[in-house]
Parts: sequence; C-alpha cells; structure tokens
Amino acid sequence: MLEPLPTLVPPQPPDDLLARNLPAGAARKALAAGWRDFRRDPLGSLAYGLMLFLISVAVIWLLSRSGLLYLVLPAIAGFMIVGPFMAIGLYRKSAALTLGHEMHLGEMRHARRSPAGQLAYAGLLLGLLLLFWLRAADLLYALFFGLIPFPGYEEALVNTFTTARGWGLLVSGGVVGGLFAAFAFAVSLYAIPMIEFERRDALTALGLSFAMVTRNLVPSFAWGVIVTLGIGLSVATGLLGLIVVFPVLGHGTWHLYHAMRPQSGT
Repeated sequence: MLEPLPTLVPPQPPDDLLARNLPAGAARKALAAGWRDFRRDPLGSLAYGLMLFLISVAVIWLLSRSGLLYLVLPAIAGFMIVGPFMAIGLYRKSAALTLGHEMHLGEMRHARRSPAGQLAYAGLLLGLLLLFWLRAADLLYALFFGLIPFPGYEEALVNTFTTARGWGLLVSGGVVGGLFAAFAFAVSLYAIPMIEFERRDALTALGLSFAMVTRNLVPSFAWGVIVTLGIGLSVATGLLGLIVVFPVLGHGTWHLYHAMRPQSGT
C-alpha cells in the first residue's frame, strides 16, 4: 500500500488561540530582532530598502508632474498598506534565520510558498482602500480650498500653515487620515505573513490581522509608533532613510507576528 504524500501546507494554529495582551516590550524586542536580522548578510535586505526608495521617488515625481503634489502625505502614509507586500522576502529571511539557516537575496526573491492568487486578492482589497484614502484627501482639499488647480508646493505650504482654512484642513485631514491609517495598519500588519506562512485566504488573513491587533493593542500601538517614527525619519532624510528603515521594520514585523503566532511562521 502506497504511503500518503506529506502535506506541504504548514499546520494552522487555531484562531481562538491568538496571543492576547502581549507586553509593550514585545515591540521593542521585535525591533531589536529586526536589526539583528538586517545585519546578517545585509545586502539582501538593503536591496529591498533600495527598491522601496526608488518606487517612492517615482511616485512623488509622478504626483508632481500631474499637479497632485498635495497627495504626497497620504501617498507616503500608504506605506502601511504597500510595505507588507514588498517585505515578503524579508519575512522569509527572518523565518530562515530563526531556524538557523542563511538566506541570500536570490532565495529571498524566489522561495515562494504563498498562493499568488490570494496575495493578488489581498493587494486588490488594500489597493482599493489606498485609492479611497487618496480620494478622501482630494475631497478634503476641495472642501477647504475649492475646485482650483494646485497652486504649487510653496504657496500650498503658506496657505496650509498661515490661514484658517489651512489649519482646518490639517485638523480634519489628521483625523480622517488617522482613522484610515489605523484601519489599514490593523488589517494589513499580519495578513501577508499569514498568507505566506499559513496559507490563509486573503479575507481570513485580513480579518485575523485585525483581531491580532485589537487583542494586543499595547504592543501593536507601540509598533505603530515605531513604524511612524521610522517613516518620519525617512521623510526627514529625503526618503533615503527608507533604504535601512524599511528592511529593519520588515524583519521586525515578522518577529512580532511570530511572537503572536509561535506555532506558525517557520
């Protein structure tokens, strides 16, 4: 009698055993582990950071050429949606290092285990959220400044910080953008690692990611602060900081995910 072939799909941890109430220190430990993974054969990790930097510069250039430069801040904030997809190779490297194996750039790019269809579906859903976010920013600008062409970067800054309408836009935009950012962060943070390592379907992964964040609000909030500071540092350096910040955050995200789902992710 033939022996049954072993399954290639890793066992999925029960959904009712999601880690709860991890301490805030879990975020700090994840960051330290991410930095440690980054320093192990850093060229592969740096390649991912450089790729995101070039894409970000291209997006800003296109917005500038299209007269949509006022959408730069929402577009940069969209990093929370796009980042997890671009960090898949970083997750693979961290998982391999946890098992004591080295992984170089070629393996990070080609060691695919996740179903492409589910990744595409998750990307479509999160992409629609990003487009809705950008549209909301566009509408807010129109509500405060009317349906007029974008006046240019310098004049827009003056209008924003020296007029009552500008301050109203900042406050309302901060509230609306904060809500979008919080929701996008919650549904996308752990969804891609779950699709990659647990073979979850996209909708289940997005929902479980939201549940993991809400059941671990303290470390998730702490990690959100770390990500925000990392994005701020990158902006302050003309986005050059992304080359290092992005891979460190990508490796750290995997370690935080693994802390919450220790039965999976390797």
